Amino acid sequence: MTTAPTANWSYPTAIRFGAGRIAELAEACAAAGITNPLLVTDRGLASLPITAKALDVLEAAGLGRALFAEVDPNPTELNLAAGVEVFKTGGHDGVIAFGGGSGLDLGKMVAFMAGQTRPVWDFEDIGDWWTRADAEAIFPNIAVPTTAGTGSEVGRASVLTNSVTHEKKIIFHPKVLPSVVIADPELTVGMPAAITAGTGMDALAHCLEAYCSPHYHPMSQGIALEGMRLVKENLPKAYANPEDLEARAHMMSAAMMGATAFQKGLGAIHALSHPIGAIYNTHHGTTNAVVMEAVLRFNRPEIETRLDQAAAYLEIEGGYEGFVGFVQDLCQELSIPNKLSDMGAKTDQLDRLVELALSDPSCGGNPRELTTENTKSLFLEVI
Repeated sequence: MTTAPTANWSYPTAIRFGAGRIAELAEACAAAGITNPLLVTDRGLASLPITAKALDVLEAAGLGRALFAEVDPNPTELNLAAGVEVFKTGGHDGVIAFGGGSGLDLGKMVAFMAGQTRPVWDFEDIGDWWTRADAEAIFPNIAVPTTAGTGSEVGRASVLTNSVTHEKKIIFHPKVLPSVVIADPELTVGMPAAITAGTGMDALAHCLEAYCSPHYHPMSQGIALEGMRLVKENLPKAYANPEDLEARAHMMSAAMMGATAFQKGLGAIHALSHPIGAIYNTHHGTTNAVVMEAVLRFNRPEIETRLDQAAAYLEIEGGYEGFVGFVQDLCQELSIPNKLSDMGAKTDQLDRLVELALSDPSCGGNPRELTTENTKSLFLEVI
């Protein structure tokens, strides 16, 4: 008799999706029980019109316009401590996490950590470490993505970089999940082309690695496959025509689908990308894009049949090789760098990169086992 599979599954939150829905920000605060929000975003977004518009909506509703924007591209525990201090000093009772992955991740962590007494590293996504947190002291957060890539708006975790060790750590708790998401494609129109490309490739990487993961999660499998289709059909359009709201909207969907799907697992793309980003401060999605082809070829023995099936669904001719060709062509169309050295990465810390990659939780979802030798070879190939 065969054994039936067993698994634990969880799916996301309330999402207000559509152009112009940033106007509902005050209503979202009311739904989440927030009366004195702190809007957390990154330095680059702080002075832009979309941020001012969000603050205007809050101020018009009598919710103030408190802002914290001391957020690095790869946020650290130092950014977190500064944000928590502002949160406490202002007597805030919730966070609006606003921006790309860095603003969303740090905003969620400010809401999570403002009422905790233990160090943030005590809540790393290991076993049941999340149960160490005082769940009653976690403040609500609302997520407002301004990019279409990380999908952090539908995630129960954040990525923080340890400023001392340069390790990226995943901090998890079920109540980190935003109470409400406002996904307004109008907020993504002003993204620079390179960010549209990099964040879009991040969404593809999430869907692709989830799809290829050997773990059992058929719901995520279906979401990942459809997410890849949305990226294939809409990322080139959004890149070529930033004002294409339909393409922008579909990319926001793909980003949330990727982050939902990767409950099934990630893999070597992220295991390589995380230490590169932590040490050399590269853009995460663009880094994923650079290493994607090498990882697909490395994993070929385990994923060829699966990618044959994906290629058929995506109407890509040539099965596995056709899919790899699609990735090559897409990277070229989006002006993705050929090597990580073009983004500032070097081989001067190769052993450290390998060590960090092998300790990254993404390793567990890779179809082929990563070893010191093959991980070093992958890094040498992509740097």
